Amino acid sequence: MNSALKLPVILGSAAVLAVSALLLDQPIPITPEAPPVRPTVAPVARANANQPVIQIALLLDTSGSMDGLLDQARSQLWNIVNRFSHAKRDGVAPQLQIALYAYGNADPGANSHEIRQVLPFTTDLDLLSEHLFSLRTSGGDEHCGEVIRDASAQLAWSKDPDTMRLIFIAGNEPFTQGPVDFDDAVRGARERGITVNTIHCGDYEEGVAGKWKDAAVLADGSYMNIDQNQRVVELAAPQDAEIAQLGAELNKTYVAYGAAGRKSQLRQEAQDSNSLGVSIASMVSRSVAKSSRNYSNESWDLVDAVKKNQVDVASVPAEELPEPMRGLDAAGRKAWLEAREQERTRLQQRIQTLNAERQRFLTQAREQQAAPGADTLEGAIGQVVEREAKKRHLTLE
Repeated sequence: MNSALKLPVILGSAAVLAVSALLLDQPIPITPEAPPVRPTVAPVARANANQPVIQIALLLDTSGSMDGLLDQARSQLWNIVNRFSHAKRDGVAPQLQIALYAYGNADPGANSHEIRQVLPFTTDLDLLSEHLFSLRTSGGDEHCGEVIRDASAQLAWSKDPDTMRLIFIAGNEPFTQGPVDFDDAVRGARERGITVNTIHCGDYEEGVAGKWKDAAVLADGSYMNIDQNQRVVELAAPQDAEIAQLGAELNKTYVAYGAAGRKSQLRQEAQDSNSLGVSIASMVSRSVAKSSRNYSNESWDLVDAVKKNQVDVASVPAEELPEPMRGLDAAGRKAWLEAREQERTRLQQRIQTLNAERQRFLTQAREQQAAPGADTLEGAIGQVVEREAKKRHLTLE
């Protein structure tokens, strides 16, 4: 288990061993010594006609005191994604796009003020997870106004007035640092229809004194504070081991094609390993996300690509196909993919059924404990998402 992560694992060793057995032959997960290179263009799946879009930009302070914040972002990513699993507007599920910025750290790729676009908007959740795990902290200057300005201007924000456009900026230093006045940056974001939400990692009143609340009020957003070092209590559920195992088995239904296909498939496996390295609960949340419509990989997986009419499987050169498909004619290729799609659907439906049972179990278990607060990154983001969903007529089940 990754010793840098401070979140506890509350689960029997049998569950961990059951899932680990599926990953023993997989590549070693991304490590601090081998950070990924940021792609020039991150994949964004084409939204269907009339499909709502949700855009979230995460601006994370990566200065020397923010290890706890990164731990929470890594461990709670899939819970955040799962909040949108059953979102709908007029019966249509939205597309979720997430971008990532790091500030307060002079890592390669950062500008002279230690601000770096780690990833533009993407629908590739494995790519997002990979980059979250690559982030490291070091001492630096935290320029909140400047990173908001950059994210507002650089990202491909939707111009559809019904799109949910959210910035979440998290950090612990005064909001006034840096050469860009945060008032100007926040007003610029608001003019683009972007709601800026601020998350102070520390005492509530200290954040107010540091202007974190002022920035949120100016943006018609929300001001929240979290304990970045809070140890998240993970309740074990009887369904955990099977959900995590099924999540790993889903990988066998993915059919990589093209030059980038195998690399993306290895990334998928590595992010399973990374999630399991955090805790079994993180792997469970990731598995649930993989069973949802938000987890779609048409940029490298033939099953998703054909299902969404992105690729004509008959026209794919044989050398770009996996070995079992290379000798098949068009009808054979179609049948081979349909078999994988049917198996994937079976696994996803089983995960969803188990997760419904798991949620009922956890709800009852939490009723016997103190009510969980919103003083973690996931809780803070969840509060805003519920508020913004109501404003845009989105239902969140």
